[in-house]
Amino acid sequence: MGRPKVHDEALRTKLLDAAAAIVFDHGMDALSLRRLAAAADTSTTAVYSLFGNKAGLVESLYGEATRRFGGRLATVEPSSDPAADMLRLGMAYRDYALHDPHLYSIMFAQRGERSAAKEAGATMATLVDAVRRAQAAGQLVDGPPERIALACWGVAHGLVSLELTGNVPPPLDIAAGYEDALRAVVRGWRT
Repeated sequence: MGRPKVHDEALRTKLLDAAAAIVFDHGMDALSLRRLAAAADTSTTAVYSLFGNKAGLVESLYGEATRRFGGRLATVEPSSDPAADMLRLGMAYRDYALHDPHLYSIMFAQRGERSAAKEAGATMATLVDAVRRAQAAGQLVDGPPERIALACWGVAHGLVSLELTGNVPPPLDIAAGYEDALRAVVRGWRT
């Protein structure tokens, strides 16, 4: 099969997915432009054309991971029951991680000097908003909504991370208890 000569959005997406798979399987140090080009059946020229250099590729990789994650969370439309919205966001969190584990793992890969605060804030905004709405509706205790959101996120992230890495001792089953765990956290913040 010949290598594509067009450096378009489809090739960009293919390269980002291939880069995420390399990092997921072998770590960030294993990501090279040559290895990526070979994995995506294209040229290093295409990689340079689309990302500039490895730093640009890595930035784009983190950006794509958080963009897709934020897009998945955005599918949870606010309802008249904000506490239930918090649970639905937790379910969407797990759904994204299980369906796109390579990019999910990128969001939490070591970034060296790079700050993740802006990206983390953007992906947390939907949950913080649900907490604020639940507080305004009298469903949750008063207090910093970011603290409540962090507790919910921590439980979701911890369980999902254990599930993805397979570090769950038998006979424990995260899939069977995930929603119950989320409900328990939200219930703990109820008024």
